Amino acid sequence: MSTKLYFFECGTLKSQKHLFTLNKDVGKPFEVPVPFFLIQHNGKNILFDTGNALEVSQDAQKHWGDVISVYYPVMDEKQYVVNQLQELGIKPENIDYVILSHLHLDHAGGVGCFPNAKYIVHKKEREWAFSLECTQKTAYITKDIDKNIDWLELENEFEEEYDLFDDGAVQIYPTFGHTPGHISVLVQLQNSKSMFLTSDSCYTDENLNDNIPPGLVWDAEASIKTMNLIRKLQDEKNVEIIAGHDPFAWKRFKKAPQYYS
Repeated sequence: MSTKLYFFECGTLKSQKHLFTLNKDVGKPFEVPVPFFLIQHNGKNILFDTGNALEVSQDAQKHWGDVISVYYPVMDEKQYVVNQLQELGIKPENIDYVILSHLHLDHAGGVGCFPNAKYIVHKKEREWAFSLECTQKTAYITKDIDKNIDWLELENEFEEEYDLFDDGAVQIYPTFGHTPGHISVLVQLQNSKSMFLTSDSCYTDENLNDNIPPGLVWDAEASIKTMNLIRKLQDEKNVEIIAGHDPFAWKRFKKAPQYYS
């Protein structure tokens, strides 16, 4: 079994600290990475999240609207997911799966750009994104995610992992709280510690280590359960936790074209 994990950064977001660590450092400027990941497993190419849309690098105000007053994107065209993958010799048609942690604007900007891919998302997430009752409307860019593509909607419940290849290499966990259908991915590696890619279920190492809830959640109780699940995986499976938007932790990791295996 051959598995490689690549780390990419699709620019940054300029924001404020308390939006990532609840009630801590209120108003403090905080610039965070916008990660996405490529997993290569037995000849398959799998993306986990896709970063910002290309349009963000051209006119963020036009594409995202007033949300940029809270999360201001810093991105150039070279950082767009398709362009970064091409630097590795990977064309859009070479992507087999796109796993979307959720459909927020800084994670789903590349939806529809990979013509042969199956797009994996939790059913609850797609329902929420298009629901009239959605309280996070500004975080969803409809023109990014309302695409006629090959969707695979997961229906697994909390603590029920979905094994993508039935071999343990790529396991998808429901990690509800930030949104109703948020999911995270455990990547089993052979020569490195296996890694749990939390996306926005755990923004920073502080959330996990100092028991500080994330600053933006749909359901606080669900988010606490998810944080406990992440700690459980850390303890019982000895996995490395990759927080979703931690600018300090992010510096520790190798970036593409380097990889973990």
